[in-house]
Amino acid sequence: QVQLVESGGGSVQAGASLRLACADSGRTLSDYAAAWYRQTPGQEREFVASISGSGGSTFYGDNMKLRFTISRDNAKNTVSLQIDNLKPEDTATYYCAAGPNMWKMDYWGKGTLVTVSS
Repeated sequence: QVQLVESGGGSVQAGASLRLACADSGRTLSDYAAAWYRQTPGQEREFVASISGSGGSTFYGDNMKLRFTISRDNAKNTVSLQIDNLKPEDTATYYCAAGPNMWKMDYWGKGTLVTVSS
């Protein structure tokens, strides 16, 4: 069973970088495509990026490709999201997800909070 746990969030100043990590305690994440989403209170969940099971294909949401980089290490059953040049509007809870392909996510983590101050 896939059990996703995110880490790496925190409070940072604008311009900083963060690397979020998603680990699967069930050790099966390498069998799935994965994605990152983010959400702020009162807003719909926003797609950030997805990656194929092999890591060979990636896809980014609108305006995400410049500062966000998704990657995975299947040997460690982890998926990461590098965020550079953080902006206050990046403040959100970031969720890791996994599923059978890059467009369908069946499993979700509980999220990690990123707060960016100006």
